[in-house]
Amino acid sequence: MEQVIEKWMGKSGETVIGATKDNGGTRGNVVKLGGATTLPYLSFEGDTPNSPVVAMEVWDLEPADWPDVLKEPYKDVINDPAAWAKKCVEESKVDLICLRLASTDPDGKNTSAEEAAGTVKKVLEAVSVPLIIIGTGNAEKDAEIAPLCSEAAKGENCLMGLAVQENYKTMTAACQSGGHCIIAESPIDINLAKQLNILITDTGFPIEKIIMHHSTGALGYGLEYTYSIMERTKLAALQGDRMMSMPMMNMIGQEAWRAKEAKVSESEIPEWGPAAKRGPLWEIVTAMAYIQSGADLLVMKHPEAVRYIKDAISKLMKK
Repeated sequence: MEQVIEKWMGKSGETVIGATKDNGGTRGNVVKLGGATTLPYLSFEGDTPNSPVVAMEVWDLEPADWPDVLKEPYKDVINDPAAWAKKCVEESKVDLICLRLASTDPDGKNTSAEEAAGTVKKVLEAVSVPLIIIGTGNAEKDAEIAPLCSEAAKGENCLMGLAVQENYKTMTAACQSGGHCIIAESPIDINLAKQLNILITDTGFPIEKIIMHHSTGALGYGLEYTYSIMERTKLAALQGDRMMSMPMMNMIGQEAWRAKEAKVSESEIPEWGPAAKRGPLWEIVTAMAYIQSGADLLVMKHPEAVRYIKDAISKLMKK
C-alpha cells in the first residue's frame, strides 16, 4: 500500500532567544525555536530542525500559593532568585530560565521597576542560559517595569512578556529598545491571537521575534480547548499563513499546579494518593499533551516533571 505524504506550502517561523559573545551578549548558547515543515514528530513528511525546549520558573520572592511538595526542591534557595536559577540550570539542565517578577504585583509587595531590573541583572550574572522575563500579568504594571528590565538585559536577546491587547504598544517599544523577543498572549482564541500578532508587527516589530502564548489550560481544566487552538495554529502556519507561523509556548507549571488534584495534600483526600507523586504527574501529563500539539517552549516547575519531559522530547525527536 502506497504511503500518502502530506506536502505543505508553508512552515513554522524560527525564533532565536539569547545572545552569545559573538552576538553582543553574554549567554553561553542560544535557543532556536520553530522552523518545522511538518506536524509534530512526523519526520517522514518533513523537517523539525529544532527540538522543543524546557524552561523552569524562578520567582523573585517565595511563592505563597505553592504547595509544600513543590517548594521542597527549592527550600534552600527559594528566597534568592539568582541561586534558584543556578540550581535549576545545574541540576535540571534546563534550556532557559523564566524569571517571574512576582514581587512587582500591585496587590502584593508592589516593588519598583528599579528593583525588578536589579533582579534581572543578578539572574543574568548567575546563569549563562537565555532568559525569559515576565511580570505579574497586570498589564499596567508589566508595561511600567518592562522598559527598565529591557535596558538591564540589553544585548542579551531575552524573551519578554506578557504583551496583551491592553499594553502591547509599551511592551513592544520596550522589547525593541533592548533588542529582545516578545511573548504575545491571547485568551485561547485563534482570531484574537492573529489580531495581536498583526498589531505588534504593525509597529515595526520583527515577526521572527514573536512567540505566541494562547494561554494554557491544565489537565482537566481546559487542556483540550487550548490543544485544539494550537493545532489549528500549526495547520494555518503550514498552509502559509505568516501571521500564524510564530513558535508557540505554554506556561505548563503555572496552570498544572493550580489544579486541585495537583496541590491538595494526601491528608485532605487520602484516596488520591501521595501529593509528591500526584503533583509532578499532573504537570507531566499536561506537558506531554502540549508537545504533541506543537508547543516549542514549555515553562515548567517541578524538577521531576522536567526530567521526564526532557527525556520524552529526546525520544520523540529520534527519526
